[in-house]
Amino acid sequence: MGRFLVGIILGLIIAPFIVLGWFKWGNPPVAVADHPLPFERQIVSVPLHARIDREMVKNAPLQPDEATLVAGARIYRDECAACHGVHGKPSDFAAHMFPRAPQLWEPHRNGKVVGVSDDPPGETYWKVDNGIRLTGMPAFNKILSQIQMWQVSVLLANADKPLPPAAIGILEQSSQQPLAVPAPPAKTK
Repeated sequence: MGRFLVGIILGLIIAPFIVLGWFKWGNPPVAVADHPLPFERQIVSVPLHARIDREMVKNAPLQPDEATLVAGARIYRDECAACHGVHGKPSDFAAHMFPRAPQLWEPHRNGKVVGVSDDPPGETYWKVDNGIRLTGMPAFNKILSQIQMWQVSVLLANADKPLPPAAIGILEQSSQQPLAVPAPPAKTK
């Protein structure tokens, strides 16, 4: 019995050094094309969803009216479309990211859900506001205002519903194609 306990204690002491050695000199999966570590998705997703459920705002302060959806479409096109695709055109490089960036205008789950339209706007707002570590999803809380983050979150919550033609037109434009912006006024001397 004593030898068994000594073996367990030595194993508990030596195992962390073996893992550290593997991370330092081994070949852990670090490239996008590598297979994920065992249970990597579960290890990351469980605390992520627990934190979102704990911190998200339950009621969006904006309604999905035409003005909100059009403003959200502009923000989406300028800030989100490169990774998450636009209406009718998925991102060219999202499939080459790890984890793959979800295409927020593509139907999934039996074709009834589009993007994250099955998530409450507060969940999407949390992700836009805080970002998600180890995914490439940045935190936009220093880039967008709270209103702008809500506008894009409300837009995405309604991606499975008919959108105003103006919002569709914005989403169908390439993010590389700027909106018509008036030229700045000429400087006077």
